[in-house]
Amino acid sequence: MTKSFLIILCVLLAVSFSACSNSVATPYENEEFAMGTIIRQRIYHDNAEDISRQVIDRIRKIEDRMTINKAGGEINKLNSSAGKSFVELSEDTLFVLNKAKEISELSQGAFDITVGALVKEWDISSGNSVVPSQERIHSLLGLVDYADIIIDKSGSRAKLENTGQIVDLGGIAKGFAGDEAIKVYRENGVQSAFISLGGNIVALGGKPDGNSWKIGIRDPRGAEDSYIGIVSVKDKAIVSSGDYERFFERDGVRYHHILDPKTGYPADSGLIGTTIISDFSIDADALSTAAFVLGLEKGMDLIKKFDGVEAVFITDDKKVYITEGLKGIFEFEGTGNGYEYVEKG
Repeated sequence: MTKSFLIILCVLLAVSFSACSNSVATPYENEEFAMGTIIRQRIYHDNAEDISRQVIDRIRKIEDRMTINKAGGEINKLNSSAGKSFVELSEDTLFVLNKAKEISELSQGAFDITVGALVKEWDISSGNSVVPSQERIHSLLGLVDYADIIIDKSGSRAKLENTGQIVDLGGIAKGFAGDEAIKVYRENGVQSAFISLGGNIVALGGKPDGNSWKIGIRDPRGAEDSYIGIVSVKDKAIVSSGDYERFFERDGVRYHHILDPKTGYPADSGLIGTTIISDFSIDADALSTAAFVLGLEKGMDLIKKFDGVEAVFITDDKKVYITEGLKGIFEFEGTGNGYEYVEKG
């Protein structure tokens, strides 16, 4: 979920709002750094500044509990106790763990938050990445199994079965935070707003003039401000994943950050980008990864299991596919960039 995806969104919004009536209220806009990314909010409400602060406070609390990048959080405590004992967890963290296991089961392990040991080994975000040996990857694959997350709901606690296992919520926590931001907006009577968490977009309602938000879908092989299509949405989350987000190259091979939990290597599914449009941001966040790992056909099958979820798939031969529910709200714009829009029968 990238800055470039957000830039496309902002460009499209700028065009959209310039055409609005003068009676449309001026939005309050805010930027903060949290969860390792820039959080951007646009809120239409008289008390928008205070509401935006409430949202950031909520997001920081989620980050403190779920990040593995600083000491003291609940997930770090869970990881430290792997193979030893249960750890008491907040309602937030238990909810996210449960949701992660649900999507792991439905995706047959294409999404798996116990991939943390492999993520740490590849270290793709550091800038000092190397390709791990096959032996090392094979040894770490034994630590990847979402079934080893044992959740005791009645005791508000969880544990990892085996020493060395690492839960990493990087593929789902921002999704949860986006949904919680929408809850704060609603609790304060906001009817029109959007929030971006590093490119995870969540829209409340439509624009103040009643029209839909127009969100650009990034061209995975183009410039940061290029896009292959536009979706028009109200009350939806839009999350993209792709091999263009974080990667390094060695000997002509692109090693990206989306790991296949079954192989231990960056997913090689024939896709270069997926975008999920969903009623809930937490679903969109996890499913964008799962669908990317599964590939076009299996990814399509997975999306059909969820109500209120649609998707855009971009293949490595530059073909663009959408799920049935996006027809009429997706505008294909990729012809000039060499893409082909394919209608699935």
